[in-house]
Amino acid sequence: MEENYKKTTEKEILAVSFGTSYNDSREKTIGAIELELIKEYPDYEVCRAFTSQVIIDKLQKRDGTKINNVTEALEEAFSKGVKELIIQPTHLLNGYEYMDLADEVKKYKDKFEKLSLAKPLLTDESDFVKVADAIIKMTEVYNKYDTAVCFMGHGTGAAANDVYEKLQHILFERGYKNYYVGTVEAKPDIDDLIKCVKKGSYGEVVLLPLMIVAGDHANNDMAGNDKESWKKRFEEEGYKVTCILNGLGENSDIRKIFTEHTYSAIRSFKN
Repeated sequence: MEENYKKTTEKEILAVSFGTSYNDSREKTIGAIELELIKEYPDYEVCRAFTSQVIIDKLQKRDGTKINNVTEALEEAFSKGVKELIIQPTHLLNGYEYMDLADEVKKYKDKFEKLSLAKPLLTDESDFVKVADAIIKMTEVYNKYDTAVCFMGHGTGAAANDVYEKLQHILFERGYKNYYVGTVEAKPDIDDLIKCVKKGSYGEVVLLPLMIVAGDHANNDMAGNDKESWKKRFEEEGYKVTCILNGLGENSDIRKIFTEHTYSAIRSFKN
């Protein structure tokens, strides 16, 4: 669904995503999360905003698709008389994108009767357990003694980058010693992952994005044919490589976590 969801109401949930220019993946992930919010909270209008102006401009030029940035979406909500506004980010963690969003939202705290910024995916202890359960379940078919299952996270320079290590620890604790979590723009990186995998007796490597959307990073940095892609790097080490191009937003268990965070934000008004 490319347009904001139109419905007359004084209550709105603004789903804020980084965005992607990959149309199919966008609607299977971001769109699916938004549809879940519509289903769970029928009294609220659900609208869309992206944080990446580059992607917004690209979609406008390429497809003629208009998507609001965060400021535009907040101004629109104010101008149409929304009184209760929940901002639900589809971010994985509390990194720079989320912090920038929080700063922008603070500017509007006096413009709405009720305003709440919900949490990203990996926030509370229970979130990590639920995400671990979700990715274990969706990869069970690849969980074999001779196969290393490697997840590509984005990574961040912010302190929240430790979520990847934390998730890795939970997977190992659960006995999934052949599951590895790395990042494309931080630590642990592909070199770290290769070192870990080489310590095992694996013949095959399965690569999956630990990202809401299977966009540019998944298609190019992970599964691309460039010599520096994760696929090529593991193939150079002699492994048979399988790439799974499914974003986390396609997973119903992951989407449920977002709707639970939205519920917590709604409940905050009653406390």
